[in-house]
Amino acid sequence: RVSTMVLSMTACGSGEKTYKVGILQQLEHPALDQATQGFQDALTKLMGDSVTFDVQNAQGEQANCSSIATTFVSNNYDLILANATTALQASAAATSTIPVLGTSVTDYATALDIDDWTGATGKNISGTSDLADLSQQADMITEWFPETQKVGLLFCSGEPNSRYQIEEVAKNLSAKGIETKEFAFTDTNDVSSVTQAACDWADVIYVPTDNTAASNTEAIANVTVPAKTPVIAGEEGICKGCGVATLSISYYDLGMTTGKMAAKILTGEADISTMPIEFTTATPKYNASMCETLGITPLEGYTAIAE
Repeated sequence: RVSTMVLSMTACGSGEKTYKVGILQQLEHPALDQATQGFQDALTKLMGDSVTFDVQNAQGEQANCSSIATTFVSNNYDLILANATTALQASAAATSTIPVLGTSVTDYATALDIDDWTGATGKNISGTSDLADLSQQADMITEWFPETQKVGLLFCSGEPNSRYQIEEVAKNLSAKGIETKEFAFTDTNDVSSVTQAACDWADVIYVPTDNTAASNTEAIANVTVPAKTPVIAGEEGICKGCGVATLSISYYDLGMTTGKMAAKILTGEADISTMPIEFTTATPKYNASMCETLGITPLEGYTAIAE
């Protein structure tokens, strides 16, 4: 659980410069919690107690993201960490001068509506992406389930990053001659009914890195397991809750990478506007208990997700 901490500023040592970092986390979720922790650990290791953190959780509400970002800006913090897409968009809207680092964001061009994407934003924003290779994810579907003819793409319509992922996966599957169909829920209330519709149509379901899906894996599993419809997931947390296999990144490592970027920005070593978005390596993993439940033999080269 992420606790809200506001640490008062105290002079560290004799005249050492101190920095205030605001952390805006979109909602409570294990992956996002790990990214926040990794960020704090890396920055503390590199800069010691010259950095203090103000950690705020928006509880999944867009309005909360906006008000927290505005507060960080009015407090004139030295840097803002925006953990997840809505947090990034709110921070980008709140300031064009304070450095904003994103993490747990899939695609920055989509999130920030940048057309001529070069790998860096050209403004006060950079960060890390939680995207694992989408063509490899599409390959996983046919690797695990070679007989697949129809793949249901299950996601939240309100998350632009999810839309980006399913469109890329659909393109890759189409090239293999596999039919895809979108099944979009708007919020928690229609997850079960939309998942049921996907199970009725599809041989396999693909769930991208999606915050609403991540918060509702139990509801998804309650439909997919009785229907015996396997799920390939975009990240480990979702896979652990309702999936068979995933190409997964470590959100803690992602946070650590972001923390190292923050240290370079705060010390003046790097200019955020030219810093390219960074990625972390992905590992193929499987959900042992789900494989057992559905009678699926795990493939070689995949590591079991820790229970």
